[in-house]
Amino acid sequence: MLCKVRSLGLQGISGYEVTAECDLAGGLPNFDIVGLPDTAVKEARERVRAAIKNSGYAFPVGRITVNLAPANRRKSGTVYDLPILVGILTAAGQLDWSDPHCAFVGELSLSGTLRPVVGMLPMALAARAAGIRRLFVPADSAPEATLAQGLTVYPVETVGQLADHLAGRAPIDPAPVWQGGEEDLPLPDFAEVRGQGPVKRVLEIAAAGGHNVLLVGPPGSGKSMLARRLPSILPPMTRREALETTQIHSVLGLTTKERPLLTQRPFRSPHHTISPGGMAGGGSPYPRPGEISLAHNGVLFLDELPEFHRDVLEAMRQPLEDGTVTVARSGGTLHLPARFQLVCAMNPCRCGWRGHPSGRCTCSDREVAKYVEKISGPLLDRIDLHVSVPAVEYASMRRKETPESSADVKCRVDAARAVQTARFAGTGVTCNAHMTAHMIGQFCCLDHAGDALMKSAFERMGLTARSHDRILRVARTIADLDGAADIRPEHLAEAIQFRNTDILKG
Repeated sequence: MLCKVRSLGLQGISGYEVTAECDLAGGLPNFDIVGLPDTAVKEARERVRAAIKNSGYAFPVGRITVNLAPANRRKSGTVYDLPILVGILTAAGQLDWSDPHCAFVGELSLSGTLRPVVGMLPMALAARAAGIRRLFVPADSAPEATLAQGLTVYPVETVGQLADHLAGRAPIDPAPVWQGGEEDLPLPDFAEVRGQGPVKRVLEIAAAGGHNVLLVGPPGSGKSMLARRLPSILPPMTRREALETTQIHSVLGLTTKERPLLTQRPFRSPHHTISPGGMAGGGSPYPRPGEISLAHNGVLFLDELPEFHRDVLEAMRQPLEDGTVTVARSGGTLHLPARFQLVCAMNPCRCGWRGHPSGRCTCSDREVAKYVEKISGPLLDRIDLHVSVPAVEYASMRRKETPESSADVKCRVDAARAVQTARFAGTGVTCNAHMTAHMIGQFCCLDHAGDALMKSAFERMGLTARSHDRILRVARTIADLDGAADIRPEHLAEAIQFRNTDILKG
């Protein structure tokens, strides 16, 4: 007897429909799974066999063949345990159900209980797109599955509970759609940072327009402390952004049943020993998202920038420009979103004290040049704001007044982002940093004085076409913070001031 059970699989960060075709025939006992399964899928034979027996059912004696269609796609993971079990018991006549609009996903323990699976959100979204109306998933994965909306999600704890539901003996109550509450983890606040007013201004501009930032200063000047407070002034994610970000974290098992949806923008800070594959994505046999994708719609912070390997830094050039990364491996090609905000921090020289008032730096000009030469010109050209972070003065540390809080700064940032949201409505662009060339020509017009200032800076500083456009984007953000409809010369002058690569020379 043949039974077909609908299920779902993962490829990269996207889900797709899989049909588990279970056939029972006479002959010597045998249990085969075909359809390009990996080791984890093949091991489902033992998990399913034990789960059936330990749930009080008889494992069929005969030739069992399970085909996971489409058979030309590689299948990985443990999500097919439950549909294989349902198919075998139905084909053997031990379960009686017929519903073409339901699907099953879940990993089985040997006792017949269900364990949560990774990538539940992208699979649930794929189920909705495939016309599936009812989805049976492990109880711990149900809150994440409900985020797809448009589905009736049934949280299943054991095989016996599922059998009772399908037989109509004890229906399972559908899981309610998960509703987020207050965020558990408070973000670090700018009120904790003494001094560094100009640097805070730069980070406010960066947050308002989604711009990339490079912080250069001696040890202890507050570079890392300031960078880690940037998420506290960023605008909240939209529903679409939250789902995009959660899908990436879900396939890597970084979500929980308590917090299935990411409501805060991610902040990723990889160590400088990371590999190119760890940064851009990769792995064998199936490519996986890297740090730049985990930072999608959030912040990627690279501390001690010159200590990163050159090939790791160069791997970010294309994602910084396009907002996507393509990972090609023997196991397949994976297209991943990577629209992140880059924040870099570095010392001005290897000893770190170049330009410090104490005069303790012993590095020569040649040593300084060698230290910063890992940062290529094309990568530096993609960073909008370059700012020097000076050593904090003693008087700033001892002041009694409380610095401006992140909440106050965020109000100005949110107001500027609201202007940008209205400006780019219906275009897919969300902030000034992502403006296309056509949008720059439309929204970044300069008057005669501004054009003369831009021409002078272009010739004097040896700017590229890319840096020219990035200066205009920053100037547009400064004008938005100022509540101005047009870019004035003072807005442009401030943007040019932050395009200073000479700070890398000390």
